[in-house]
Amino acid sequence: MSDPISASDELNAKVKDPYEIYIVEPGAISFSRSQGGVFQGVIEGKVYEELILFRIFPFQYNTQYISVRNTKSEEIGVIRDIDQLDEESRAEVDKELQLRYFLPVVTRIDSIKQKADMWIWELQTNLGQTRIVMRNLHEHMQYPSLNRIILTDVNGKRCEIRDYSSLDTNSRNKLKDVL
Repeated sequence: MSDPISASDELNAKVKDPYEIYIVEPGAISFSRSQGGVFQGVIEGKVYEELILFRIFPFQYNTQYISVRNTKSEEIGVIRDIDQLDEESRAEVDKELQLRYFLPVVTRIDSIKQKADMWIWELQTNLGQTRIVMRNLHEHMQYPSLNRIILTDVNGKRCEIRDYSSLDTNSRNKLKDVL
């Protein structure tokens, strides 16, 4: 008769707890791209031909707490901070996150006008001019940190004011008028 404790321990070693968070050590991982441009990596000696990244806290931490998943969306582990990775891996992770979380950065606010029941924002971003249309300011503005604002329009288009205190004076004044 087998020892019930050791049999139980052996079973637990084979079955991964889906609620347990596994932090991957920076020295145990590396990321790159295949010739076809697919994001891939080696994690603790195991090769993954395709990996998917998710920010666990997408509005609060841009480079910290990154979930690494296989193509079945099963979590392999969590990267505590991509700044701890080697240079090539960090560059590839950053590129992959930029592709997944496309979020233009507001560089200037040209105007904020209210017409009927809509708020129309004319903005300059790091990718050029854009317009954000909102029905209700407070439902379409998120404040993930002290000076950071995420703007979302009625169609789901988003952009970010990373630090409203770093905007030019005219932009800050326009923003203060509606806040």
